[in-house]
Amino acid sequence: MIRVALDTNALYTSRAGVARYVRGLYQALTKRNDPDAEISDLAWKVENFDYKQPARACKTFFRELIWAPFVAPGILRKDKIDILHSLAGPFVEPPKPIQSVVTLHDLAVLRFPRRFRRWHSRAAVHRLKRLHEADQIICVSRFTADEAVKLLKIESKKLMVIHNGVGRFSIESHGPDGSPEFPAEYFLFVGSLEPGKNLALLREMYALAESKNQPLPPLVIIGARWSGVPKEGAPPKNWIYLGAQSDSVLRKGYQGAKALLFPSIYEGFGLPIVEAQMTGCPVICSAIASLPEVAGTGALFADLTAEGYLGAISHLERDSDLRDNLVREGKTNALRFSWDQCAQETVAAYRQTCRA
Repeated sequence: MIRVALDTNALYTSRAGVARYVRGLYQALTKRNDPDAEISDLAWKVENFDYKQPARACKTFFRELIWAPFVAPGILRKDKIDILHSLAGPFVEPPKPIQSVVTLHDLAVLRFPRRFRRWHSRAAVHRLKRLHEADQIICVSRFTADEAVKLLKIESKKLMVIHNGVGRFSIESHGPDGSPEFPAEYFLFVGSLEPGKNLALLREMYALAESKNQPLPPLVIIGARWSGVPKEGAPPKNWIYLGAQSDSVLRKGYQGAKALLFPSIYEGFGLPIVEAQMTGCPVICSAIASLPEVAGTGALFADLTAEGYLGAISHLERDSDLRDNLVREGKTNALRFSWDQCAQETVAAYRQTCRA
């Protein structure tokens, strides 16, 4: 029996895609009840989503500078853990002889350091340097694995590609009482609201459409941290910001949208693309980073410009066959990704780590 502790701290610090990965994999691993792997979680279970200071800074200080180096190792020893799996990059340094498996999502902090706060960037770069100490590194895409070899000089034999899964939304498509209403027609944006997700491009696209007398339906935005992009200026008047929402509202958003617009400049995976495909929502994105690998033939790829995205929308609106094909290919592509498969391959990584 392999005793594995999953570092689930991201569930208490983030509402971004990494938290969906942590939740999806943790639930799938515990549901498996694998006879060869005993799964437990390791975290300081105090939420830190509010950006008000100094409370956020104090919680971050305790989690990163006290709990992680001094409290967590003692828990690992007491529970006689064999493997620590760090689900959001190396955070807790496991004491010997506990082995280390780390999931690497992307290297955005190296590619686009200005996207991150100074503290976040400094801490992330420090942790990336510790990746060489890991016994096994799980990369969420082949793109991320190639980045690790290129930018971090990590030996390819230490890397294993295991794609994210995608959660199967419940059959009920309507949220609880009080859930937001959607317009009759709209485009959808899903993601954490930070500059790398490139809402600025969509603002330019809406301005371009207006200048050409081609008014667009509203853009519905689902994602946390609207305050995270104040430098991008005021949004167009017909943008609707819903903030972080439940899965039932998210599913309803995908189902009713004319298309998911995903102009991100860099992704290690891109979960919203597969979630949209699964629900039959056409996807417009760009052929950058991991997106061709993840989206497959189920997306309309556009140049990463306002003109490119407006042209893709016009193409999609004119061509019903294209829309039908994107929906069909998208649903087929989404079948490649499941948390059950992700969990099965992850347990195989644990076994391989123990044999090494």
